[in-house]
Amino acid sequence: MLNIPEIIMSPLCQTIERDGHTLEVHIYQDDEKKWILETVDIYGNSCVFDHHFNTDNDALEELLKAIKSEGIEEFVGEEDKSLGTIN
Repeated sequence: MLNIPEIIMSPLCQTIERDGHTLEVHIYQDDEKKWILETVDIYGNSCVFDHHFNTDNDALEELLKAIKSEGIEEFVGEEDKSLGTIN
């Protein structure tokens, strides 16, 4: 039987919009009670930060600092046109 851990999502998960770009922010706990930060752009591209955080607030603060210093564009990938459109 598989032991699948329960995913604990932070209440700080949110959508951030800046400069015409939108990111979904996902913050969730790993099995060691550290927080994982992931962003997903409108094309479904995911960016997971390499290090884990002690608190969910630390994770969100890190993202906001990165957006301020590097711009939100750093977290937006390209559309995969090979997938086509869904009607």
